Amino acid sequence: MGSFNVPVRLGASATGAQNLRMNSAVLATIAATGFTVAFFHAAIPTHWLPFVLVSRVRGWSRPKTIAVTLGAGLGHVGLTTLLGAAIAWFGFQLDERVGRLFPWVIGVFLGGMGLYYFWRQWRGKGICHHHPPGGHHAASEACGHAPDHTHWDEELKDSPIVSDRASDWTAIGGLFMMLTLSPCEGFLPIYLSSVRFGWRGFGLLSAILAVGALAGMTLFTWLTLLGMERFKVQRFERYEAGLLGGLFSLLGALVIVLEH
Repeated sequence: MGSFNVPVRLGASATGAQNLRMNSAVLATIAATGFTVAFFHAAIPTHWLPFVLVSRVRGWSRPKTIAVTLGAGLGHVGLTTLLGAAIAWFGFQLDERVGRLFPWVIGVFLGGMGLYYFWRQWRGKGICHHHPPGGHHAASEACGHAPDHTHWDEELKDSPIVSDRASDWTAIGGLFMMLTLSPCEGFLPIYLSSVRFGWRGFGLLSAILAVGALAGMTLFTWLTLLGMERFKVQRFERYEAGLLGGLFSLLGALVIVLEH
């Protein structure tokens, strides 16, 4: 009997090590995708250009502008995290019901989200746009297509956050509400991909969201304040939906392949 015990233990150990490596690979893939989505979503001008334009109109210092940007970013991340908690809880319930089919369900869902964003890009709706309080931008043939076009120069003209009659706190509150009430929609589906890792995976993704989003917002705000005008990021803004479509499609495929 003893002669069979060692192979059994070795086999179990090897299987456990293989599962650990597989889990690490899946989690690393999800984490890398999450950081990419969070950082590049924050690189879109809607997350930093309004702060630069408002600071110039109101004569804010660079440190004050960065502080306002970080404050609004925390609100943006906070609401996204709360919505992510609800999505994660839903995922836990779904995992209990479908069991081993769960990776396929999530993979197909992420693939569907990828197709949706590709469709948005194809329809010329590649910009996931946030509007400032009181701002508006009339649709036109050029909207989102001109290489150097940005919505914000037009939108902020009619917004109270740049009015001389408004206080700094009014401007700060307007910028905060603009981002807080517009969660990072591109990050929310990623929470479902980490359901198998429980609340630990949710916590890791939330931390990645905070680091990626805040780092991106701060970096691009600071560089623009230093005079590196817009970096032609408007070109990137046009393809936001297409980028998200590619990332979700890739993540959906990887979840299925790595799980099986």
